[in-house]
Amino acid sequence: MHNDNLVEIEDVEFGYGDRPVLKGFNLTARRGQVVAIMGSSGCGKTTLLRLIGGQLKPGQGRVRVAGQSVGELGQAGLYRLRRKMGMLFQFGALFTDISVFDNVAFQLREHTDLPEYAIRDLVLMKLHAVGLRGAAQLMPSELSGGMARRVALARAIALDPMLVMYDEPFAGLDPISLGVTGNLIRRLTDTLGLTSLVVTHDVQESLKIVDYIYFVSEGVIVAEGTAAEIRASDLPYVHQFVHGEADGPVPFHYPAAPYADDLRLGRQRV
Repeated sequence: MHNDNLVEIEDVEFGYGDRPVLKGFNLTARRGQVVAIMGSSGCGKTTLLRLIGGQLKPGQGRVRVAGQSVGELGQAGLYRLRRKMGMLFQFGALFTDISVFDNVAFQLREHTDLPEYAIRDLVLMKLHAVGLRGAAQLMPSELSGGMARRVALARAIALDPMLVMYDEPFAGLDPISLGVTGNLIRRLTDTLGLTSLVVTHDVQESLKIVDYIYFVSEGVIVAEGTAAEIRASDLPYVHQFVHGEADGPVPFHYPAAPYADDLRLGRQRV
């Protein structure tokens, strides 16, 4: 029986030393879906991507990608699986000393035996898909932030992955670049039939393109659903996050003694 789930995370526990980060975490991403993972900083979102990519191993539970238990793979098996994954790092993380063309060609030269003429055609195809074929000979220093993010996306899909992970793909982008990046994620997911996992704080842009959303707080999933379900949610944490409210389950004030006590109101001042 064909399993439509590409990523399956089952009862995962993970921590750094004595500090727990993920607690009994469960998540599923089907083939062809755009799935967003949202939550406040430090709640375990990026750690989750590292577990899926095999950089980290769970303390308990299981992480499966395409039916394979990532934490149980040997080095050779893990490297084979990673070739089917793409990663878009925050702010692009391009190699600064080589051209746009060579950035996208890097994985093809490293992981395939294709002749240079075939690599050239594939690189131009990927750059064309993100609208930057004409920028192939530019250096990363000549790109805007939005263009750099699009080059990084072309690099992430160079090997035709089945899974692409995005770590804050909308951070620092102007409104036009933000919309372009969001549309590219949706369009490439649909056209290439891949699965996209998007870690982001940008609620409004994400709600336009995702199929499913997981909200994470303190290492557990506190809410999940489609974009329409999340918009209509009356859960206090989700409502605060979606609407950008200053106070709520995530408080505005850091825990402290009552203000009146600090000011020693009602006491005789010495």
